[in-house]
Amino acid sequence: MNILSRFKNKFSQKHSRGKKIFSYISLALISSLIGASLSAAAFLYVVPNTDFFKNTPLYETINSTQTKPSQTQVSPISTSSKSGLTIAEIAKKVSPAVVGVSTKSISQYSDMFGFSDGQSSEDDGMGSGIIINSDGYILTNYHVIQGAQSISVILSNKKTVSAKVVNYDENQDLAVIKVTTKTEMPAVAELGNSDNVQVGDSVVAIGNPLGKELLGSVTSGIISATKREITVGNTTQSFLQTDAAINPGNSGGALVNSLGQVIGVNSAKIGGNGVEGIGFAIPINTVASKLNGLLKPILKIGIACVDIDSSLSKKYNIPEGVYVKEIEKSSPAEKAGLEPEDIIQKFDGKSIKTVEEINKIKSTHKSGDTVSVVIYRDGSTKTLQLTLTE
Repeated sequence: MNILSRFKNKFSQKHSRGKKIFSYISLALISSLIGASLSAAAFLYVVPNTDFFKNTPLYETINSTQTKPSQTQVSPISTSSKSGLTIAEIAKKVSPAVVGVSTKSISQYSDMFGFSDGQSSEDDGMGSGIIINSDGYILTNYHVIQGAQSISVILSNKKTVSAKVVNYDENQDLAVIKVTTKTEMPAVAELGNSDNVQVGDSVVAIGNPLGKELLGSVTSGIISATKREITVGNTTQSFLQTDAAINPGNSGGALVNSLGQVIGVNSAKIGGNGVEGIGFAIPINTVASKLNGLLKPILKIGIACVDIDSSLSKKYNIPEGVYVKEIEKSSPAEKAGLEPEDIIQKFDGKSIKTVEEINKIKSTHKSGDTVSVVIYRDGSTKTLQLTLTE
């Protein structure tokens, strides 16, 4: 065998071994790829369905990204579900529970002690009120019915019925009146929680601004401030402030939240040049704390009177106390023996100097209770027994 033949044989043997090695490598690579594919398939399709994998944080992370919507997705705003009613829906719900309160009063010109000089004038008044139960009890402001000789209520259907004062709290500017004509109330207001009110909350004011012609007017705005301290008369009160339009005649009307719940009783408006959009309402939670007392009929004494303070006492040389200027006929005062020009110094055993003090003591009693009344008359004191009645 020559050299060329030996080389060919040797090359041929090496080539055969190379083919075998290459085949082994190719087979290994193919097997690896198949194995990886099977492993991936097992991971993607088999493992996720096992309980073991479902209990891992990785499964929870993958599942949350696949099933939950993006956090930045914006949902449509609902104005008639849990987020609140539309203004039209609020008006439809609450307006039937808001009434007009029409009053007539007679103003008599009098001297320092309140004695009439014979001149008088008749005044008409107009305010608003909120029906708080189906028996015809209506919440309003005290200043709406103050001094009224007669009261009429104008319902949302324009029907006019008579009413009377049940009770009042002059310091809080609150009063409850009751319809005396037998009639069905068109609606009863739902009371909310004024402690939950926040600045910026949407509100609606419903009332009767500027008289009978504008009954049931609806205005909207926001809460401008909560717990706004305002001095009214001799007392400082906490109000809700709103920019919803509130005008004369709105007093006693409803301030309503976006759920159609009454959160305040409209009571005051700051006026003046350049002042707009500043109205106030008594928080309904303040009202609620007084409501049980206001629903009880006020106990009558039957007197018209005036406070005698230290300056008047010195000026006219009379004792301090409550000066009686008029006695109502057939009243508890007349039956007890009280007379005009008497000065009440003690009521139910307690020294008093103001009508307010008498009313506070009176509010602790019930109809039929008898209290002692110490009066000053013609230079001497006398004790009378007075039976309180409704």
